[in-house]
Amino acid sequence: MSAINRFLGDTPLRVALKLIVVSFLVGIVMATFGWSPWDVFYRIQDFFAGLWNLGFDAIYRFWVYFLLGAAVVIPAFIILRILSYRR
Repeated sequence: MSAINRFLGDTPLRVALKLIVVSFLVGIVMATFGWSPWDVFYRIQDFFAGLWNLGFDAIYRFWVYFLLGAAVVIPAFIILRILSYRR
């Protein structure tokens, strides 16, 4: 098997035919939904921007949940330690 066949995973002609068929099918699906390549690009960009924003929002929510939980857990821990210390 030649180096080009190993790199492509098949003969160049078969890979080209597969790419043509898949490109045609993807084109049909995109045309059906009214998508353009720019729409896909902007959706991917929005996805990563949303992940970025969600990441910082998740850190903020974690901090709020942590403080809420600590307001109950730490006093309960201290009370339980005091009660068990007496025994």
